[in-house]
Amino acid sequence: MPNASSWSASSPLLLLWEDSSGTRIFLSLLYAVLAISGTLSNVMVIYLVFSFKKLQTTSNAFIVNGCAADLSVCALWMPQEAVLGLLPPNSSSLRSAEYRLLRGGLLGLGLTVSLASHLLVAFNRYVLITKLPSVYQALYQRRHTGCMIGLSWALALLPVPLLPGLWTLGSAQSDGSSRYTALLLALAVLGQTALLLHCYLGIVRRVRGSAKRVSVLNFHLLHQLPFPAAPPPPRRAQRRLSSVSVLLLCCVFLLGTQPLVWVSLLGFFLRPAPPALQAASWLLLCSLSALNPLLYTWRSEEFRRAARSVLPRGEGPAA
Repeated sequence: MPNASSWSASSPLLLLWEDSSGTRIFLSLLYAVLAISGTLSNVMVIYLVFSFKKLQTTSNAFIVNGCAADLSVCALWMPQEAVLGLLPPNSSSLRSAEYRLLRGGLLGLGLTVSLASHLLVAFNRYVLITKLPSVYQALYQRRHTGCMIGLSWALALLPVPLLPGLWTLGSAQSDGSSRYTALLLALAVLGQTALLLHCYLGIVRRVRGSAKRVSVLNFHLLHQLPFPAAPPPPRRAQRRLSSVSVLLLCCVFLLGTQPLVWVSLLGFFLRPAPPALQAASWLLLCSLSALNPLLYTWRSEEFRRAARSVLPRGEGPAA
């Protein structure tokens, strides 16, 4: 019977072979729910941005890039995990190295581009709010924006030629290679999180210190609103609401990423965490792929109006 390290090398998200069928069925159902909800929400955001010209902004381009990456996780990878969790432990699909490599590639590609898109959105908003408009316009020209998006995919595809060698090494020395891989992953996510928090906390400081730009922090470009803006609330209440929005986004992001970071660091420097804790930390990270569309659009009146116009109930009021 395979041990914990060999199972984690083949599929880090499902639990051990020894786990009960009830646990495996529960995880499969959870993956199925995340796959369906995440696919629908990501496709919806992509469709709205491409259908409504007023939504085609630089910030939304990075959001769409993240949604496309999240579809790799929600629409391609999660359904496979949901099905594999229902298969018997001795299934040939679970033991195929090529198939495990394909699943790992889909997961790694989607998560890498998704995390990079988080950082691109945060930096875009940081420059928009804290720098001069001329600086923002010079930095975020269409060509530069396309290069940033292409670079996020290039960085995610860069390790692909190394995957077969790393996988072979992992089968021979599963303990050593998996520990160093987990360490690199933890350090990469930790660095990305530090940069993202720097951007958003810089936005909060700027908004609190400048009454002129308080209205900008609604997570979309107000000067491109296609609808008349409502009367602004009092400045103090608006600053509080904007700060809460930023802090809520940061808290959700930290909740999804940091458990895996600290579980990986714990396994490298001290001792491996229990398999159930490893699985839970991976599951939280992957659940961000289903939550990202809501995180970036729930405060945007543009997206809400556009969504109401395409839904059956919204056809009458929108017309």
